[in-house]
Amino acid sequence: MAHLKINYFSNALLKDCQMDVLLPQKTDSNPDWDEKTLSDLPVIYLLHGMSDDNSSWIRKTRIERLLKSTPVAVIMPNADLSWYSNTTYGMNYYNDIALELPKVVHSFFPQISQKREKNFIVGLSMGGYGAYKIALSTNKYSYAAALSGAFNPSGSNEILTSFRSPEYWHGAINKLDDFDNSPDNLINLVKQRLASSEEIPKLYAWCGKQDFLYQDNLNFISELNSLDVPIDTKFTDGKHDWYYWDKYLEDILEWLPIDYKPEERLC
Repeated sequence: MAHLKINYFSNALLKDCQMDVLLPQKTDSNPDWDEKTLSDLPVIYLLHGMSDDNSSWIRKTRIERLLKSTPVAVIMPNADLSWYSNTTYGMNYYNDIALELPKVVHSFFPQISQKREKNFIVGLSMGGYGAYKIALSTNKYSYAAALSGAFNPSGSNEILTSFRSPEYWHGAINKLDDFDNSPDNLINLVKQRLASSEEIPKLYAWCGKQDFLYQDNLNFISELNSLDVPIDTKFTDGKHDWYYWDKYLEDILEWLPIDYKPEERLC
C-alpha cells in the first residue's frame, strides 16, 4: 500500500490540519487488481483516541500490513482532544471531520467511493465515541465500530475524573451538566435516527473486561438493546491498551464488508 501524509487547510477550523492516508497500490503481489477495482474504493475512516493523533494507528498497529492485500483506502485524521465535537470555545472539529473532510478526501482522491455502503468509520476510546457520533448523525457511513468506546463522556465514568480539568471537559462536551439533553449524547442521536426514515448503521463494539470503560460499554449497549437497536459485541479479557486494539482490529476488518484477506492472526 501507499502511505501518504497530507496537510490540508480546514475551512471549518480555519487552520492547517493533517491526515495519514493508506491507498491500495497495484503491484506484483496484487496482479488481479484492475482499474475497476481501484476506481471505486471502499474507505475506512480511522479515528484516534485521547493523547493520540493521526499518526497513532500507523505507528502502534499493524494496519498497513493487515490490509496489504485488500483493496480499501484508510483515512486517519487528526482531531486533537476535541471529542469530535464543535467545542463550546468555537473550534468546529465535528464540522471539520464529519462534514468537510470527506469532501476534501474525494477532491484529492476521486477513486475513493462516496457511496454510503462503501464508507465505514472506526475508532478507539474517544475515537470510538467519535465514530458512533459521526455515523449516527450524518448518514454517510453504513458501518461503525468501536474499540474500548468512551460512549458516555458525562461525568459518570473514570475517564472524566482521571484525565484533564473540569474546564477542559466543559469546553469539549456541550451541555455537560445536562448531558441527557446534550447534542453530544449518543443515545439522543440514536433516538433521532429512529424517529427519522434513515437507516441506522451497523454497529460493532469490543471492550476488554479489565478496561476502565467496560461498565460504560455494558450500560451503553443495554440502552441500545432497550431501543431494539442491534449491535455486534465482543468482550474478552483485555485492558485499555494498544496491544488489545491492534489484536481486535482484525475482528473489525473481518466484520466490515470489504474483501479482507487476512494474514496469520495475532495470538
